[in-house]
Amino acid sequence: MGTLKTHAEVSRVRELLQGAKGIFVLTGAGASAESGIPTFRGADGWWKKFRAEDLATPQAFSENPGLVWEWYDHRRRLVAEASPNDGHKALAKIEGSAERFLLATQNVDDLHERAGNRNVEHVHGSLWRVRCTSCSYAGELRDVPLPETPPRCKACRGLLRPDIVWFGETLNLAVVQRIDDFLQKLPTLDAALVVGTTAVFGYIQQWALMAKQSGAAVIEINPQETPLTQVVDVALRAKSAEVLPQIVDG
Repeated sequence: MGTLKTHAEVSRVRELLQGAKGIFVLTGAGASAESGIPTFRGADGWWKKFRAEDLATPQAFSENPGLVWEWYDHRRRLVAEASPNDGHKALAKIEGSAERFLLATQNVDDLHERAGNRNVEHVHGSLWRVRCTSCSYAGELRDVPLPETPPRCKACRGLLRPDIVWFGETLNLAVVQRIDDFLQKLPTLDAALVVGTTAVFGYIQQWALMAKQSGAAVIEINPQETPLTQVVDVALRAKSAEVLPQIVDG
């Protein structure tokens, strides 16, 4: 395992990615932070004296859906005004060079897609998707700001909720299955990038380890050490928007 100390480390990662046919990427809040998107666990994770962990729960929504939707309306505006950073753009270039590629993100924004990534799985859902709490409706809601708070279902006037996995809820099994299938069924998996995530969730660690067991060289890009640092092949202590363009563009 190495850390970002010399140009040699960046060159090593570049060599690992060159010619890689199968590439897996895991991204977390750090990948979007440099586009101005607040992180859950940083000092910018507070809104009107509320922690994100206090608002992103079924209980909070049940008790005060208007307040929860005010927060999500605020987040949606931030994302709508943000632009993909150089790290997002570099990951899109990496996808373009690979035969088989999957990016699994913990982020609920759409900056990866706006940068050009196409094979993206949103582990925790999307800010731009909603589902009805009264009927089976699910779809996109792109209005910024929201036309009404809280928004209502056009089909039945039931209360809409963000189609996001909240604390205490289970992951979307279809999304998990698609990620598992990619990691387990590829003929070759050459490299895995773990970018801007604290890797505190067990499933994030599990996917990184599955990639390693499948033969991938696992590369961590994060300013801080994480629970995965001791098992990855290369650890670059840097921000993704700074180091990914160096890896991709030389």
